Amino acid sequence: MTFLKRIVLFLAVNALVIFTISILLRIFNVQPFLQAHRMSYEDLAIFCLIWGFGGAFISLALSRSMAKWIMGVRVIDPHTSDTQAKELIEVVHRLAQAAHLSSTPEVGIYESHELNAFATGPSRKRSLVAVSRGLLNKMTPQELEGVLGHEIAHITNGDMVTMTLVQGVINAFVMFLARALAFVFSGVGNKGNQRSSNGSYYMLVFIFEILFMFLGMLVIASYSRFREFRADQGGAKLAGKKNMISALLALKRTQEVVDQKYEKPAFAAFKISTPKRQGFKYFFATHPSLEARIERLENTPLS
Repeated sequence: MTFLKRIVLFLAVNALVIFTISILLRIFNVQPFLQAHRMSYEDLAIFCLIWGFGGAFISLALSRSMAKWIMGVRVIDPHTSDTQAKELIEVVHRLAQAAHLSSTPEVGIYESHELNAFATGPSRKRSLVAVSRGLLNKMTPQELEGVLGHEIAHITNGDMVTMTLVQGVINAFVMFLARALAFVFSGVGNKGNQRSSNGSYYMLVFIFEILFMFLGMLVIASYSRFREFRADQGGAKLAGKKNMISALLALKRTQEVVDQKYEKPAFAAFKISTPKRQGFKYFFATHPSLEARIERLENTPLS
C-alpha cells in the first residue's frame, strides 16, 4: 500500500469519526463544558461516552475494510483455481463449520515474508481471516491449521467487539476523569483571573489524559493477552492441541523474520505474535510471549 493511500485512509477515517460524533453531540444537545462558572457532570459524562465509544465503534465498523487497505489483503475468490489459495479456503471453511459460525469469514492473502495471520471484522457474520504469503509458504499444513484455528477462535469468541467495548470504556473514563479533575484543580468557576484558570484547566486536561491513557494501556494490553491465551485454547479445540502447539513452535522458530513495513505500533492489532518482552515492557505487550503460550497450552487440559 502506498504512503499516499495510508494518508488518505487516515484522514477519511478521522473525518468520519468527527462528523459522526458531532452529529450525535448535536442530537443530545450536549455542550462539552458549560458556561464559564459551572460544570454539569451529567453533560460531561454523556460527552465523554459519545466520544469514547463513538470513535471505538466507528473503527470497529471499518476494521475489515481498513485491514484490506492497510495490509494490502487480496480476498480470495471462492471459485479460484489457485491450488494453494483453494486449500486455504477449504481449511477456513471447515474450521468455521466446526466452530458453528453461521457465516464463513472472508479469506485473504497479503504479500509479506513475515509469518503472520490475523482476524478482524465488526461481527461474526462480517469477519475476515488473512494470512501472509510467508506463512503459507513456510508452514506445514498441520501448523497452518493451528494458526487458522486460533484466528477462527478469535471470531467465535467475539474478541473484536469485546476489545472495542473495553477500548470505549477506557476512552470514556480517561476523558471524564481528566476533565473532572482538571476542573477541580484549575480553579475554573472560582472568582479571580478567569483567563489564567482556563489556561491551567486545558494544561491539566492534557497532563491527566496522558497519565490516564498510560494506565488505560495497561488494562487494554492485559485483556489483549488474556484473549490470546483463550484463542490458543479455542484453536486447540478446533484444530487439535498438537497442531496448535506445532504452530506456536513454528512461530517461535521464525520469530526473527520481521517485515519492516509492518513493524510499527499501528500494526500491533494485525500480529499473531510479538517478540518476547522482558521486565516492565511486558505489561504493555498485546500478546504473551510464545514461550508462555506454549507452556500454558501444554499444561492446560482442554475442556
